[in-house]
Amino acid sequence: MVLDQINQPEDLKKLNMEQLEALTGEIRRFLIEKLSLTGGHLAPNLGVVELTLALHYYYQSPQDKIIFDVGHQSYVHKILTGRKENFDTLRKYKGLCGFVKRSESEHDVWEAGHSSTSLSAAMGFASARDLQKKSNKVVAVIGDGAMTGGMAFEAMNHIGHEGKNLVVILNDNEMSIAPNVGAMHNYLSKIRSDRHYLKAKDDVEYLLKKIPAIGGKVAKTVEKLKDSFKYLLVNGVLFEELGFQYMGPVDGHNLPQLLETLRQADNLEGPVLIHVLTTKGKGYSPAEADSHTWHGISPYKIESGQVMKSSGPPMYTEVFGNTLIELAEADSRIVAVTPAMPGGSGLLKFQARFPDRMIDVGIAEQHAATFCAGLAMEGMKPVYAVYSTFMQRAYDQIVHDIARQNLNVVFAIDRAGFVGPDGETHQGIYDMAFMRSIPNLTVMMPKDEQELRSMLYTALHYDDGPIAVRYPRINGRGVELAPMSLIPIGSWEVVRGGSDAAVLAVGPMVEVAEEAAHILAGHGISLRVVNARFIKPVDQAMLLSLAAERLPIITMEEGVRMGGFGSAVLEFYADHDIYGLAVKNLAIPDYFVEHGSIKEQRAEVGLTAESVAGQLAAFIQKKRQHA
Repeated sequence: MVLDQINQPEDLKKLNMEQLEALTGEIRRFLIEKLSLTGGHLAPNLGVVELTLALHYYYQSPQDKIIFDVGHQSYVHKILTGRKENFDTLRKYKGLCGFVKRSESEHDVWEAGHSSTSLSAAMGFASARDLQKKSNKVVAVIGDGAMTGGMAFEAMNHIGHEGKNLVVILNDNEMSIAPNVGAMHNYLSKIRSDRHYLKAKDDVEYLLKKIPAIGGKVAKTVEKLKDSFKYLLVNGVLFEELGFQYMGPVDGHNLPQLLETLRQADNLEGPVLIHVLTTKGKGYSPAEADSHTWHGISPYKIESGQVMKSSGPPMYTEVFGNTLIELAEADSRIVAVTPAMPGGSGLLKFQARFPDRMIDVGIAEQHAATFCAGLAMEGMKPVYAVYSTFMQRAYDQIVHDIARQNLNVVFAIDRAGFVGPDGETHQGIYDMAFMRSIPNLTVMMPKDEQELRSMLYTALHYDDGPIAVRYPRINGRGVELAPMSLIPIGSWEVVRGGSDAAVLAVGPMVEVAEEAAHILAGHGISLRVVNARFIKPVDQAMLLSLAAERLPIITMEEGVRMGGFGSAVLEFYADHDIYGLAVKNLAIPDYFVEHGSIKEQRAEVGLTAESVAGQLAAFIQKKRQHA
């Protein structure tokens, strides 16, 4: 096999075109086989096999900088840069990361788990190169979906203005995670569909060169003629007006054409944009037929494409989507808004039932937040469905446009807490800390799927400002789903009685605390478990009652310790001049927790039932000794 000979990018340069073509098939088979066991981002990587080969064949990585946007299409890059032997560990604890990771390889020059960052990074790399008088190439690979992100256009504006020598590869497969939306998508579709574009452009340039430059008015007329032809025939005019030289569309599965295009781009001065057309899921029929499902996939059977799914209660995401439909049936003002995540956020059924009330704005989290503010201003009830990790990108809009104006926007925050194999770039562990600091914003998290239903019901009947419901990327607890009811704002509930200490637990940590209480009961320790379902505001009456009992208090949250829920409890007691109370915060320490299973991630930071029981036993014993 040719793939056996490839351990570093320089090995590619020893191959002829026939061997390179054979290698594309071997890489696809390798990916299909390995990901059938580990799961991962299959469709995006099948689509960029030829493109990644061309980049590593033509450029000199890592001296030349190849910068991947998001990074979920970097598996081929990993295979070509010495990591194919470790692919069985992909997305596993202490194994290969599913995204580009600088600590893994010198060829991973940029890390990203969020989209639309590569062009800004490329501008930084190119500027540093020029300031240091170096001559290396800088290449950014960005998908058409990521081009809906405003940050990409901010970078293009700067790159075009400065005229830096760098290459942007626009990998156009007509999809990000979900089908793309918006004017940019329609613009690229127009270019894709125009088969006469390249010939027309070449013909115009040939004719113009035949006209002698005779100066004065004639020369100006020629330039105007050139401009007019450009606007009539050159579909890449948007990029050219931004200061880029546009090349394409190029068949992204034609290696000779890709290599020739890279060679041509290398001879041009200033920024170049190469528009490459690829097929997401290329070479595996199930992935080609449904690239949305196969964007990020669980383990599967290769022959049938059947996905291995664990049985059990519905995931919180599914409960959210079904509940929102139920609520929207009764209230026509409810509108769902998502930044390019209708499937991942559980809104596909809602979209089918209410097509006019499900609005996908593309990869534009900031716009989505302020858009929701405008909807709320006019009496609608917007529900902003977003992953916790992507909500971070809209922080300013949440503060400035929503909370400051005290608007009734509901945040449905999915993937709150650990997310497992996607790892540190996707962990939903920061939102509690940053939302706690925002005035007017109420934050809650359910202990089970029925409480999620009632929290959504409560949020959509709340008319005193923005309110957030956060829920994890796991299956529910299997409780019976019942009619929804209002939950008093700021109220907690005791789910297990106890007299030796009280655990104030948030979300999934309630179940962990209950399991820890069961373990401790066997050792003669009586643990009270409180469902601290409101992170903000806290239940002041219960906190004062616990202080009066002088019970040791333990807070538990699947979020960062600094500024999180536990901090809120400590701040409350400090503000009320309550001293000498034993309070212990169990939360995520101040470092980035990498990929693995959620169970492994919890174990690493001491948030499993066994670990919690051990920590609480020691804490309670120490308290007794000092009593």
